[in-house]
Amino acid sequence: MRLRHAELLELKRLNTPTIYNGWEQITKRDSARESFNLEVCRDFMPQMGPMVGHAVTVVIEPSNPEHVQTNRQAWSEYRRYVAAAQGPKIVVVQDLDKPVAFGSFWGEVNSNAHRVLGCVGTITDGAIRDIDEMINAGFKAIARQLCVGHAHVIPIRWDCDVTVFGCRIQPGQLIHADKHGFLAIPECDEGRLLQAARFMDSNECQTLIAAARNSQGKTTEEILQAIDQAAREFDQNTREKYTRKGEW
Repeated sequence: MRLRHAELLELKRLNTPTIYNGWEQITKRDSARESFNLEVCRDFMPQMGPMVGHAVTVVIEPSNPEHVQTNRQAWSEYRRYVAAAQGPKIVVVQDLDKPVAFGSFWGEVNSNAHRVLGCVGTITDGAIRDIDEMINAGFKAIARQLCVGHAHVIPIRWDCDVTVFGCRIQPGQLIHADKHGFLAIPECDEGRLLQAARFMDSNECQTLIAAARNSQGKTTEEILQAIDQAAREFDQNTREKYTRKGEW
């Protein structure tokens, strides 16, 4: 079951680690190595908070001038694909030039054009430029680095599986991303995600965090005993809800 737009807005109020804590309780995937970035990525607009959206995917190779000759209508055809996709959307860009950055797919013009097509941001394992103008457009970017030019950038493939920062992402997949990194939710896990994230966040607040904060007037031994007891309660609550062990 796909989440409603209102539920996506609720997900946006939580950070990506909180979403992960809920997701690991409901998924059949290996939560230690799948569905999130395995390589370092950087949020260039952390002040914008988390972004949530469905993946639209594109592959680029800015170093190669031959792509411009291959399909002169590529930009127009690609934009029509983006416009038709379910929103809100996050553009996931695989740069075949990695680890070198010859040019950027993103800048002031492209971020504004994608924003009006319902895109809230991008994840690219390439570069971005015009960072202040992208922020002004309300377009968030998680990328590998900055650069000055665009080189021979053009969409060469789109609406296909891509791999960025060691994570494979399919078109339409729900993504949650912030300054910590990103999580690409398998569609089969999407329907239970918000409830699970809420539960695990509340479970932490009601047990371990409460025990750690309520230390006034207690000895070190009393504090340690309280945290141990809270960890047992956290684990019990998690097992009763999801039949799995919690983080603690």
